[in-house]
Amino acid sequence: MLKKLLVILTICCCFAITYASAENYSISGKVQDSAGHPVDMAIVVLHMLPDSAVVKGTYTDSVGNFILDQLSNGRYYVSISAQGYRPWQNELITLSNESPNKKVPLIKLSLLPTGLKEVEVTARKSLVVQKADRTVVNVDAMLSAASSSALDALERCPGVQVNQDGDIRLRGKQGVTVFVNDKPTYLSGTELANYLKTLPASAIDQIELMTNPPANYDAAGNGGIINIKIKRKGVKGFNGGINASLNQGHLTRYNNNLNLNYRNNKVSAFLNAGFNTGENYTDLDLNRTYLDGGNNPMSYFNQKSYFWRHNDGGSINAGADYSLTDKTIIGVTMNGMAAKWKSINDNNSYLLDLGRQPDSTIISQNNDYGKSNNLGINLNYKTQFNKSGHEITADADYLVYNTNRDQAFYNTGYSANGVERSKDLLTGQLPNRINIYALKTDYALPLAHQWKFSSGLKTSYTATDNKAEYNNTINNITSPDYNKSNQFIYKENINAAYINMSHEAGKLSMQAGLRFENTTTDGHQLGNPQKPDSAFTRNYNSLFPTVYFSYKFDTLSNNQLGINYGRRINRPYYEDLNPFINPMDKFTYYVGNPFLKPSFNHNIALSHTYKNKITTSLSYSTTVDDVNETIEIVNGIYYSRSGNIGTKTFITLSVDGDFDPTKWLNLHVYSEVSNLQSKSNFYNGTLSTGGNYWFIAGSIRVKPAKGWEGEIYGNYRSSINDAQFIMQRIGVINLVVRKKISDAFSIRVGINDILRSQVNYGKIGNLTQATANWINRSDSRNGTIALSYKFGKAFNNTARHNETGADAEKNRVKG
Repeated sequence: MLKKLLVILTICCCFAITYASAENYSISGKVQDSAGHPVDMAIVVLHMLPDSAVVKGTYTDSVGNFILDQLSNGRYYVSISAQGYRPWQNELITLSNESPNKKVPLIKLSLLPTGLKEVEVTARKSLVVQKADRTVVNVDAMLSAASSSALDALERCPGVQVNQDGDIRLRGKQGVTVFVNDKPTYLSGTELANYLKTLPASAIDQIELMTNPPANYDAAGNGGIINIKIKRKGVKGFNGGINASLNQGHLTRYNNNLNLNYRNNKVSAFLNAGFNTGENYTDLDLNRTYLDGGNNPMSYFNQKSYFWRHNDGGSINAGADYSLTDKTIIGVTMNGMAAKWKSINDNNSYLLDLGRQPDSTIISQNNDYGKSNNLGINLNYKTQFNKSGHEITADADYLVYNTNRDQAFYNTGYSANGVERSKDLLTGQLPNRINIYALKTDYALPLAHQWKFSSGLKTSYTATDNKAEYNNTINNITSPDYNKSNQFIYKENINAAYINMSHEAGKLSMQAGLRFENTTTDGHQLGNPQKPDSAFTRNYNSLFPTVYFSYKFDTLSNNQLGINYGRRINRPYYEDLNPFINPMDKFTYYVGNPFLKPSFNHNIALSHTYKNKITTSLSYSTTVDDVNETIEIVNGIYYSRSGNIGTKTFITLSVDGDFDPTKWLNLHVYSEVSNLQSKSNFYNGTLSTGGNYWFIAGSIRVKPAKGWEGEIYGNYRSSINDAQFIMQRIGVINLVVRKKISDAFSIRVGINDILRSQVNYGKIGNLTQATANWINRSDSRNGTIALSYKFGKAFNNTARHNETGADAEKNRVKG
């Protein structure tokens, strides 16, 4: 099947190359001084009317030329600034199907008079920019997140929800894949949250939200893709920035970042390093009621846990490019993360009789010490055959993840009258290693009449090795616990190919793609003296179509209508396939599930955008075999494992708006109303749950005086019934103020969760002869002070190749 597809893909490429390529919409020009000399490295900014939003930027070359390409039809103007010269701005430029390429007449910059200060040219970036296949969030316009981490910045993006455990939802849906600079993080859960906490929001340029990504992206992730783009300067010479922040609640945390950039004619290099350290806590209450055959209360279980954690973490993202010619670039990037943690859980479990009188008590202290070291290396190649977008790229990736955890569970049991009657110790060592290899290539060819063809190939191989060695110590006698000890080896190979066609035809834009993926998996549980070996092998082929249409009703783009469709897959996290039993305490266990199947998802969305200010969207998605956390209580023990939910459907109506009532005031609001339904065969019969929920988030940003900015951000979500879980309402209000001391130095002060309303609580349904609920509190109300210092020119130009070949696999490494 794959060989036939590659033959078809090759024929398509050859067929496409026979067509003459045509220029995309573009604006070009030449900049000189009053004496006729070229002005090198002048900053050229393209603005879109009617709101003057920044669309794209570049620099003039050594002879003063510039080109802004890959544009769509619309109304624009260009502004130019250069050190020592007066700012320049042209009149209206209209690009259309009849006039797709415009050349600005020769631009002459005049020198500033001696002794006068330079005039600063500024333009406010829109917080949100809507595109046909994604929503782009400009983090610089997100003041409340600028002094925090990437994880906090994600939570402030329209339609994104992040819970206390770092789990990310996009428009209510789980299974979100996170990229950084078009490179997969290959992380999820705690590992992903720890990584994003080491990445300061001040280092982020944009965040792209794709509920239905195009065919050149891996099909993995039913919830869509979030792509975090790190700032990278394109200015010649050496420049960078330093950010440091202190966060103080009940406990203290620090987050620091260094960004360095260097560029000359042929070489460019960058370094982004982050470090965080600090403490946090979780105050968790679990309550269970055990029922008899008539569903009447029989006994009760109340557990109070206090988790104290200390984390030290660092991340590094570095790379270099070398221009072999003016059209060919080779590069290397390196991503690394190192972290260590210490967690102490003081846990009191109370077993009560029908009259809620004490029957017995378990007092526990559960310690978890760990460290992880992750490294990723990418080699990349790019050739641009011309300025119109005819190019080929190639990537080779290697990633390795090492995690080691040492656990100790001290348990002491007491009778109802407080007499000690049992004492035991459970210790565990859990080493884990994951190796990922990936190769990919992509080809793009602009064709006649504003058509563009693209295609690509990818192969990836993943090998995981998980061990768990547990020992019980009772009465000073230690023996292996073979019920929890095991070794699981998992291997996976994915081969993929895609083709994609896009077209700009005046008011109508369209894009269609088809991606093929072949997956082969092999799992082997080695067993132990009490458990036999077991193994499985699976192979499956899948096609993933994507279609986008966008229509502009007028030349000013006051009204745009869009529709898109896509099919996606969500493969289980590697760790969720691991059949180990991992204790949280004596009564709660996390269990892997080697029988998990991939889930498949269909998405369709209809949207309307008014004046690039208000976007309304109606979407429908249905998922088969959705991977979801499930809870089963057996003999009073609580087992949490990932399972396949038969079908899950989402219907969502959302509105996103951005308004500027005055020059000093900006308002942004996002709101969605969703209906979620889940149906499946379950442990105790049939699971059928659902209902409606409402989510709203908004910000008010003010500039009361020169150099001063302030922002209030808040969100609220009503209760939601997702499969087995009923999560109650939750909300937050944050406040931040920034003072710009100089062009290079600024200070931010903020308060998070002013009302201390970020408390997670809910209920667990569909349990056999039991009910359960929880309340989870954290150090959410805190204050932050952040300092930022920049040196060198601050205009950002990201023309380099950022994508790698290992995009989906990173996001299945679960912490």
